[in-house]
Amino acid sequence: MTVHRPRPPRLAATVLALCAAIACMGARAQEEPRPATGLSTSTWTPDNGNGTFTNPLFYDEFSDPDMIRVGDWFYLTGTTMHAMPGLPVLRSRDLVNWEFLSYAVDKLDFGPAYRLEDGKSIYGQGIWAPSLRYRNGTFYIFSNVNGRATQIFSATDPRGPWTHREMKRSLHDLSVLFDDDGKAWVVWDHQRMHIAQLTDDLTDIVPGTEKVLFAQDAGMGEGAHLYKIQGKYYILSANYAGGFRMPAARADKVDGPYEVNQAISKDEDFGMAKGYRLKDNNTPPAIEPPDPSARNSNSLHQGGIVLTPAGEWWGFSMMDFNSVGRLLSLSPITWKDGWPYFGLPGNLGRNPRTWVKPKTAAPSPIAVPFARSDDFSGTTLQPLWQWNHVPVDGQWSLTERPGFLRLHALPATSFWQARNSLTQRAIGPRSSPTVTLDASGLAAGDVAGLALLNLPYATLGVEKTATGLQAALYDQITNRTVRVPLPAGATRVQLRADCDFLTEQARFSWSVDGKDFAPIGEPFTMVFQLKTFQGVRYALFNYNQSGKTGGHADFDSIDVYQPNPHGLMRAIPFGQHIQLAEFKTGRKVAPYRVKDMGLGRVALQSGAAWVSVDAKGNVGVRKGSPGKAESFQWIETPTGELVLMSLVTNRFVRVDPVTHAVRADSPGPVPDGSDGVRFTWSSIQR
Repeated sequence: MTVHRPRPPRLAATVLALCAAIACMGARAQEEPRPATGLSTSTWTPDNGNGTFTNPLFYDEFSDPDMIRVGDWFYLTGTTMHAMPGLPVLRSRDLVNWEFLSYAVDKLDFGPAYRLEDGKSIYGQGIWAPSLRYRNGTFYIFSNVNGRATQIFSATDPRGPWTHREMKRSLHDLSVLFDDDGKAWVVWDHQRMHIAQLTDDLTDIVPGTEKVLFAQDAGMGEGAHLYKIQGKYYILSANYAGGFRMPAARADKVDGPYEVNQAISKDEDFGMAKGYRLKDNNTPPAIEPPDPSARNSNSLHQGGIVLTPAGEWWGFSMMDFNSVGRLLSLSPITWKDGWPYFGLPGNLGRNPRTWVKPKTAAPSPIAVPFARSDDFSGTTLQPLWQWNHVPVDGQWSLTERPGFLRLHALPATSFWQARNSLTQRAIGPRSSPTVTLDASGLAAGDVAGLALLNLPYATLGVEKTATGLQAALYDQITNRTVRVPLPAGATRVQLRADCDFLTEQARFSWSVDGKDFAPIGEPFTMVFQLKTFQGVRYALFNYNQSGKTGGHADFDSIDVYQPNPHGLMRAIPFGQHIQLAEFKTGRKVAPYRVKDMGLGRVALQSGAAWVSVDAKGNVGVRKGSPGKAESFQWIETPTGELVLMSLVTNRFVRVDPVTHAVRADSPGPVPDGSDGVRFTWSSIQR
């Protein structure tokens, strides 16, 4: 049965309106220009260059994060599922700027499914929910693998090499604690949670030490993070209870009894609306349309906390960010009544999307862990790249034709089963991969090119048939292929996908001169799904559709252009006069002059007075020099609207939709924009 793309219902129109607002605000005028020559180098950074950062830390997938501090360095790893190599290890001094060090595992091969053989796969399986720890000069990563006992990877240098062992049991979503007395403890499982002491070699639990910690309905979840802080034991977790949240538990003894706080983080989605979803992991895929009225669909959940050398506590957690995948965010931690709340005083459990960077002894230069574009000039793959399942060595090369990635065509029934597909995580909020392919080595039945690996997926390839070469766009949602013959003699082709992860639409085009790109097919809808537990991935592929070994495809380069690589789509209009308007209604609020208060904060001047907030959230005006009461953190929602957070209440300015009264008492924007928190602005001449 062919499944057609559904018409967006009335609710979905609100999502599209939120995204369209960016264009109305003139945000596209602030786009990073596409380079006229060479490869794009600008990529998302959370560091705003003014002492602040904007979430997410990476605008590409980094799920099930775990983080530790060793000395002055923080180390981070996360889930990689079926992608190889797996378990990336990053480090940072300031929690904002990160560098790549290594992968803990090059290949994990436990049979045909790991190699996409015999029609089997490990989509939605593989390596997940790692626990990163350090003791006595050794780094450890404990990780779950479906159908196997828990895996242990260890190294004395986080750059590797890493050694690999297997435990005697599988401990679902585990977290390990090396206690002060030298004992090692592990917490695992969902809701009820188990705890046990580990043996000295860390491969098993000590008999008689295992116990259940919680009742099923106590409010705890999964994805445990176990800590000892000032003599008390804490377990942080992620739970779904009418929406994602982070519950925590604490005890005086490692094995309890524990008391539970059901929400140290709750409702924080930065105003991001629920986008397209895959319905029931169906094949062929059926899609559920966006639902901006939904609450907590994208809320921050699984994560933990760390203490900086400067004595600050910070939280890290992931959120489902629609089709780009699960993204990692950073939050200040406020301790209250012995609990580590994500957020600021007066607004506990919520997380400012933009805030002041952690204090450090010296500033860290702006850095990102990966380069996105690649000309394949090296003899080894850049660390950004991961294979879709275990690759077939000998069937790909960077040296057979120096300066090119060569993929030999192996037989496959579809792209989903194609071996040696090389992938990188898609990056938001918008990005556009352009692949340059030499198709002269293709054999009959081969198809090679650029894919959006997901479920559903889309492929834009070059097919070799008896009559020549043709561009072919396959859309798994409609199960249709659009084909266009290439010009006679043309073998060098550019294939492009313009991906907007705010509207979740991708548009494809192709070119033979790298200048004029011809669109092909209809826009493709990208979705978030829990079949692979991953977001969209850009993939380079070559396989033979006729059931035999084929020729080869030579990829000259991939250029990943990002028009919005910064935390603000529009620069703060310091010194300018602006007109504010309510986002939902377009109703004008008032004109103001914007004064720079440092750290991305503004004061708004109206005549001789300044907009001012008191401790109860009342908004008025005050004459004189502006101070804290007149300061607002200038923040954008992911879709580009302005929200203003008062530094007095740590809550957001809102215009009541009914009374039009203005107060600074909102915990944060809701996804459908109905709360009067979002604003548009335009510059005006005075």
